[in-house]
Amino acid sequence: MTDSDRVIAVDELCVVTAGGTDIVDEVGFSLDRGETLGLVGESGSGKTTVALALLGHARRGLRIERGSVIVDGDDLLAMHPDHLQRVRGSRVAYVPQDPSSALNPAFRVGTQLREVLRKSPAARDDDQWLDRRLDEVLADVRLDAGRAIDSYPHQLSGGQQQRVVLAMAFALRPSVIVLDEPTTGLDVSTQRHILQTIRDLCATYGAAAVFVTHDLSVISDLADQIAVMYAGRVIEHGTAAQVFAHPLHPYSTGLLKAVPSTERSHVLVGLAGQPPRPGQSPRGCRFAPRCPHCQPERCAAEQPPLAELAGGHRVRCVRVRELASNGGRETADRLAHRNVGDRAVLSVGGLRASYRDVPVLEGVDFDVRQGECLAVVGESGTGKTTLARCLVGLHRRWEGQIAWREQPLGRSTRDRSREELRAIQYVFQNPYASLNPRRPVGKIVGEPVSQFFSASAAEHEQRVIDALESAALSASFMGLRPGELSGGERQRVALARALVADPDVLVCDEITSALDVSVQATIIEMLRRLQAERGLALVFITHNLALVRSIAQRVAVMHDGTLIETGETQQVLDRPQAEYTRQLIADLPRLNPSPEHTSDIRI
Repeated sequence: MTDSDRVIAVDELCVVTAGGTDIVDEVGFSLDRGETLGLVGESGSGKTTVALALLGHARRGLRIERGSVIVDGDDLLAMHPDHLQRVRGSRVAYVPQDPSSALNPAFRVGTQLREVLRKSPAARDDDQWLDRRLDEVLADVRLDAGRAIDSYPHQLSGGQQQRVVLAMAFALRPSVIVLDEPTTGLDVSTQRHILQTIRDLCATYGAAAVFVTHDLSVISDLADQIAVMYAGRVIEHGTAAQVFAHPLHPYSTGLLKAVPSTERSHVLVGLAGQPPRPGQSPRGCRFAPRCPHCQPERCAAEQPPLAELAGGHRVRCVRVRELASNGGRETADRLAHRNVGDRAVLSVGGLRASYRDVPVLEGVDFDVRQGECLAVVGESGTGKTTLARCLVGLHRRWEGQIAWREQPLGRSTRDRSREELRAIQYVFQNPYASLNPRRPVGKIVGEPVSQFFSASAAEHEQRVIDALESAALSASFMGLRPGELSGGERQRVALARALVADPDVLVCDEITSALDVSVQATIIEMLRRLQAERGLALVFITHNLALVRSIAQRVAVMHDGTLIETGETQQVLDRPQAEYTRQLIADLPRLNPSPEHTSDIRI
C-alpha cells in the first residue's frame, strides 16, 4: 500500500503516573486502511492504557508524557482539547469491553444513535437523512431497526448491546476503530457473529482497527499484525503468522502454551510468577524474573531494544538469536476418572425454576461426584447462571431437589445450615460487582474464615495468604482495594475468597472470561490440583468449549433451560449428537495462523 493508505501511526508513546512512573513506554506501530492490529498480553500489561491513549485520553491519575498518535496526517496528542473532542467518534472511535458502560439506561437506543449521528455535518437538521442513516447503521450490525430503535438497553441481550455500541462507533465512518475486549463474556456463537460484524464493518468503511484482547484464539483469525505487551512495553511485534506460528520471545511462547486446544486435552502451562507492578520493574529485561531462559549477567544489565529481524518481525530479547520456540504442549490422559469418587457429592433432580411466571429451567437432572468437574455450556440466556444461583441458594423460586451428600438443601441461603453454606461456594462471573470496593483484599478473603472457622489471628492470616497464593496472588495484595487491581486480579481475589472456605463443591460461573490465557491456565491447573488433592467437585459454567477439554470429565449442554446433551467430555465434543451442540463446536475460534502467510524466520 502507499503512504496515502496509512491511517494511523503511533511513535514512542509514553503514559506515566502523576509521580512520573511509566505505565507504558516506547509503544509504536502503524496501520494501513483496512488493517487490524491485535494488542495482546496479560492483565495489567498496559493494553487498555494504550487503547485510550489512541484517543488522546488517559485515565485519572495518568498523563500522556510524550509520543505521537497521527491519524489521517494529524497528531491527536498535539490537538487543542476542543478539536480533539470533535475528532473522537468522527475519525477515531472506541468500543469498550462492557457495552452497558457506553449506553445510557435512561434513553432508548434510537435516541442515543441519533445523538451520535447529529455530530455529522451531513445531518444539519435533516431528519430524513438521520432516519435513513439510522436504518443503515443498524442494518450494518444485523439488528432489526424496528425493534432496536424503540428498545432500552436493558431490553437487549449482551450481544445485541455490543452490536449497538459497534453501530455507534462506526456511525460517523471513522478512520480508526479501537476495540477493548469487545467479545469478553459472550458465548461462542454470539462472539462469532460479533467478530464477523467487525470484519464486515472494517471492510465496508476501510477503517483500521486496534483490537485489545487476552484471547489469542479470537485474534488469530482477525488480525493482520500482533503486538504482544508485557509490563508496559511491546516485547514482540509481527504478522499474525509470525507471532503465532514462530513466536520468538519467551513470554509469547509461554502465552501460546497456555491456550486451550479445541481438538485435544493437554496440560495448560501458566507462566510462573507475577508481572511487575508499576514502579517495581527490574533494571534490565522486565520479563527476566519469570523467564526460563534468563542469563542474569546479560538480562539484568539493561533493557533490551526492540530489535527488527527478517520480515519486519521485532523482538525485545537479548537472546532471540539463540532461542528456538517449539511451542510444544504436554499431553496426557489427565482427565481420567481414576480420581473421581463413587458417591455423588451434589445431586440435582427434576429441577424447575422461574422468574415471576416465566419458566427458565425445566427438568434438569445431574450428579457431580467427589473430585469430578461437570462443565455446563451453552449460549447466553440458556439458564446456566440461574442453575448456578439455585445450587447456592441465591435463587429461591425453584422446585425439585438439590442435595449435598444425599441431604436435601433448602431453597435459599436462609434455609441452609452454616456447614451447608461452607460446603458449596460460588464464584461470580463479574468481580466488579462481587467485591466490596471499600474493603482491602485481606478483609474480603478473610470474611469466610471468620464466618466458618474458629481460628486464631495467626491462623486466620495464614489461611488468607494460602488462599491468595492458590489463586496466583501474593500476600502483598492483602492491603490493596479492588479498585487498585486489574480485572483479572479481581477475579482471582473472588476465587481466593471461595477457596478459603475449603468447600466440597465449587460453582464457577464464567470465572475465566475476564482472565488472560496465562492466568487462565494457572487457575485451571490449580483447580485440577485441588480436585486431585482435596476431592473438590466443580460445576464449571463456561462458554469456552476449548477450555472444557482441559478441566471437565463430563459436559452438560444447555439450551432453552433444558439439558439437551450430557456425557463424557471427549464423547460430547468429538461426537456430538445434538445439532445445537454441533453448531456450538463449529462456532469455536481456533488458534490457527494461515500457513500460506508464514515465512521462514531468519535471525
